[in-house]
Amino acid sequence: MALLYDAQQFTIYAGFFFLIAGTIGNATNIFVFSEVLAYRRTSCTFYFLIESITNLLYVLFNISARILSVAYGIDLTSISRTGCKLRHYFLVTPTIVSMSCSCLAAIDQFLVTSKSNYLRNLISVRRAHRTVLVVVVLSCLHGIPILIYYDIRSNICAIVDPIYYGYTIFYLLGLVCAIPCSILSIFGWLTYCNIKKTKALTRSRTDHQLVRMTLYQIILVVVSLIPYGVYMVYNMITSATAKDFNRQLKEYFSSTVISMVTYFYFAVC
Repeated sequence: MALLYDAQQFTIYAGFFFLIAGTIGNATNIFVFSEVLAYRRTSCTFYFLIESITNLLYVLFNISARILSVAYGIDLTSISRTGCKLRHYFLVTPTIVSMSCSCLAAIDQFLVTSKSNYLRNLISVRRAHRTVLVVVVLSCLHGIPILIYYDIRSNICAIVDPIYYGYTIFYLLGLVCAIPCSILSIFGWLTYCNIKKTKALTRSRTDHQLVRMTLYQIILVVVSLIPYGVYMVYNMITSATAKDFNRQLKEYFSSTVISMVTYFYFAVC
């Protein structure tokens, strides 16, 4: 039972930290990327702006709900069908938008640092606006099944359709972990190679800052997401295994720590 108590305390203290840090950090990013003229002129900062907005929504809706549930025993998802559906909708939709913007920013910086004029000319703020609009619309549509297939059963908010449950495994492993990590790793490496090859390329101080910010963010995203992906694979492999109470406690504690590591992305990136 000590592990259960430790997991609850860790969730409360780490959750409050990420809630405060994420709210302040993302709000600051939104202000800087929307008000500072030097940043408003680039497509990469527009991706960062949208990412910060969706990260702020994620922090306010999901981390605060987690704290209320663990610290105060207030779990709206188990007593309200609307709360159940909306909690998971705002868990999934901002995540996809945020991950997509991270990937778009990485691709953007690869194009910016390229020697090819053709590739550099593919970048424009107007094109970034259109791309993000498509991403947001598709992400919102992707979340509609959540409003249908999530419901309360035995005081637990869960998926009630087995087919959609199977899809969520693909979503968590593919759209949240494997695909973003692969795109970020590939284009992060390509951007680094471009920088090494084009040291003499003249760029503004803002461009240099954006390249560094993107590369740092890529590292943080990959570090934050890989543990979650590994844990999901472990869960799939051991799903049919009989587990005693002690093992379940250890897995619960591990999942708590890993979920907090994942929150690090939304609070800091």
